[in-house]
Amino acid sequence: MALNPPAPSAPPSILRRSRAPSLTTQIFIGLLVGIAVGYLWPPVGVGIKPLAEVFLRMIKMIIAPLIFSTLVVGIAGTGDLNALKRIGLKAIVYFQVVTTIALFWGLGFVNWFQPGAGLAVPLTGATEDLAAAAARQQGGWDILVHLFPTSIFDAMARGDILQLVVFSIFFGIALAAIGEKGKPVLDFFDGVAQLMLKFTSYVMLYAPVGVTAAIAATVGGKGLAILWTLGKLVLVVYGSLALFTVVVLGAVALLIRVPFLAFLKAIREPFLIAFTTASSEAALPKALEVMERFGCPKNIVGLVLPTGYSFNLDGTTLYLPVATVFVAQLAGVEMSFGQQMMMLLTLTLTSKGVAAVPRASLVVLTATLTQFNLPLEGAAILLGIDQVLDMARTGVNVIGNCLATAVVARWEGVLDDRRMLEQARAA
Repeated sequence: MALNPPAPSAPPSILRRSRAPSLTTQIFIGLLVGIAVGYLWPPVGVGIKPLAEVFLRMIKMIIAPLIFSTLVVGIAGTGDLNALKRIGLKAIVYFQVVTTIALFWGLGFVNWFQPGAGLAVPLTGATEDLAAAAARQQGGWDILVHLFPTSIFDAMARGDILQLVVFSIFFGIALAAIGEKGKPVLDFFDGVAQLMLKFTSYVMLYAPVGVTAAIAATVGGKGLAILWTLGKLVLVVYGSLALFTVVVLGAVALLIRVPFLAFLKAIREPFLIAFTTASSEAALPKALEVMERFGCPKNIVGLVLPTGYSFNLDGTTLYLPVATVFVAQLAGVEMSFGQQMMMLLTLTLTSKGVAAVPRASLVVLTATLTQFNLPLEGAAILLGIDQVLDMARTGVNVIGNCLATAVVARWEGVLDDRRMLEQARAA
């Protein structure tokens, strides 16, 4: 008697994928586990910090070739230099408008709530490390000269994103200008970009471990009490960033007809990576992938997102006036309206050179404090909770840059609404 053959079972790989939690879920679990480890076993939390360093090093390892290849493909792939100029100009205009709003937004919140008033923290002078950081801050002409690398390999080795962006822009424009002769080179860099995205997917498998270690080390080293040490400032920074996201970025999404909640769900993975690691760079590879899926053309994603990492740091820009005025309030220094406006003008220029890496904003902050004769010890105090603050502002940086990509795509009339709605339903 013949036996009926058993029904075919799903391949083991499919079964494994169906049972495994998503990367978002794994990152959330890593976040909770890291907090628990750092709180219950502080020495263990601090001890596993090298695991977080490994993750960040792996990310930094792919940043230079990824940015270079995606920018070149994004610029040269446009094919039309007039279109390239138009896209670049629209991106810069949008960046400047939103970051200016962010500066005034932060200034309004810190003056309204005055988190540093009445704390009676003695500030007598500058610490040597922060004074040295301020001394290294470049002036206006130095910043202009610094934009242009003497060697692209040196810029890549040092991780100088701004120089890498400038070189990539010139390279991409030249590649687009030679037309068909440059097609083999364009195809090569397109292949490199695809390779690096695949490379990134392997690195992202380690993300939950890196997130666990980063959070455990922070909580283990500083304790949960760090959230209360300067609680008013933390609340003001987090509150102003949250409202900026909802009110300003939400209004922008409404204007360009993008469902904001669906957009936030779509970018939740790069946001979580940025928030937990306090590094915008760590989230860049995932953000590039997500925004293409969301319906933004590759050439716009490849141009706007990396450029935004130097010119559109909404969270960092909002934080800098909050931190400056907070230090003045700690020291009992009353900054006039004119001084505050001059401070905003200064930050408008200096914040453009803030690298999208943890703690880089402290260099700009110390330079601003020096210019306005405010004690640098205030920056030393902020250094103690900078990790907590950096997580929020870095998360907003990523949200702002992803939205900027959608804005430019809509402005160009090339945002794929069908793919966007598919992603909205899937989210």
